[in-house]
Amino acid sequence: MSGVSQTRIALRNCGVIDPESINDYIATDGYDALAKAIFTLTPDDVVDIVKKSGLRGRGGAGFPTGIKWETAKKSQSDVKYVLCNADEGDPGAFMDRSVLEGDPHSVLEAMALCGYAIGASQGIIYVRAEYPLAVKRLQIAIDQATDLGLLGENILGSSFSFSLRLYFGAGAFVCGEETSLMNSVQGGRGEPRIKPPFPAVAGLWNKPTNINNVETYANIAPIIRNGWEWFRKFGTEKSPGTKVFALAGKVNNVGLVEVPMGTPLRSIIEGIGGGIRNGRRYKAVQTGGPSGGCIPAEHLDTPIDYESLISLGSMMGSGGMIVMDEDDCMVNIAKFYLTFTAEESCGKCTPCRIGNKRLLEILDRITEGEGTDNDLEELDILGNIIKDTALCGLGQSSPNPAISTLRFFRDEYTAHVKDKRCPAGSCKKLIGFKILADKCTGCTVCARNCPANCISGSIKKVHVIDQEKCIKCGACLEKCRFKAIVRG
Repeated sequence: MSGVSQTRIALRNCGVIDPESINDYIATDGYDALAKAIFTLTPDDVVDIVKKSGLRGRGGAGFPTGIKWETAKKSQSDVKYVLCNADEGDPGAFMDRSVLEGDPHSVLEAMALCGYAIGASQGIIYVRAEYPLAVKRLQIAIDQATDLGLLGENILGSSFSFSLRLYFGAGAFVCGEETSLMNSVQGGRGEPRIKPPFPAVAGLWNKPTNINNVETYANIAPIIRNGWEWFRKFGTEKSPGTKVFALAGKVNNVGLVEVPMGTPLRSIIEGIGGGIRNGRRYKAVQTGGPSGGCIPAEHLDTPIDYESLISLGSMMGSGGMIVMDEDDCMVNIAKFYLTFTAEESCGKCTPCRIGNKRLLEILDRITEGEGTDNDLEELDILGNIIKDTALCGLGQSSPNPAISTLRFFRDEYTAHVKDKRCPAGSCKKLIGFKILADKCTGCTVCARNCPANCISGSIKKVHVIDQEKCIKCGACLEKCRFKAIVRG
């Protein structure tokens, strides 16, 4: 894919080095930052550099990384932990996976730097068991770094010791939330905890714990090596650096994209992404994974930063970016994502456990032609109540697809409710097919390909669809070579 406007920091080594060779990593300045910190910087210096860099968490909320490290450092305890959230569960997201598979040592070095900064000697990487290649390469990297004295006891002959181990997640989406993840590591059920206390004060086994995701850690070594001033040359004042996105959906070029914060959405979709496939019209892009909002065409020039996306009812999230075209029904899209988050709810709090099911029921009614004006009002009210009252980030963001599509595509909702019509022709209960008499040649192709045998007519005579028998699969529309079949 075209990379004219891309800047690689987190992905700097992916596809460049052999991820199973520590020598390759060292040859690209690997572990220089760790050596620099141990021999020339104090823990306070390291924390200060990370704070001044302005790096914000790349896993969702965008909390300042340096503040987290500072809080964990100031917390008094005989034991502290460094935790890596590699539980990437968003549909269509593979940013963290690519770093783990392509540059595992960048995460290990960053976690060791964090351990040095906050006074921790133990680290855990919580990685999805469904990522076998990432697991394999992480373990190889840990073994290699330990053998060379870059992990373990007395690193590089210093008094600093730091060891790492892997913990496998079983695929629960809610375990991407930091406190649910920690409960899982401790052998408990993946449910969120009430905050405060925050993990930096009382995390794993109630000990101070710093937790960041893979992409956040992937930025640390370059910041320590090059300085915070260098990092701030990229991005914006409030959102420095770059962000990795998994660009997918109806674009010509799909894959990983790393761009400076503040890059307009249009530059990614139309520039790097190469525009919409098959010459179709752009309709929306969803950012932030299944809990993100859908951004319409009139906001394509919005700069990508935390505040701008939140103002549009979306979010940065971990970096999923799904592009939709004119054939996508936004009501159905909202239902699709809400189905996912409702199933993935841990069930601990009522707003998420019950509220999301009620939201899904409303969307089901609307897409089946049974919605009412009252449903539209309830959708908005209930969605905002869930956002305000749910316990963790999953519930607090799960209504975003419904709320944002209702905000920007209300005309589609109205068509579903009042006209009992799906403008995009996506909701099966609200679409039908008819044969145009002036275009039908009686070739019988539609009848021969109809799985419900609901099309009748003689050869070279106009055919007719029995609407009572039609299952609305669209096979006839797809097979007709004369454009004689239309939705209607």
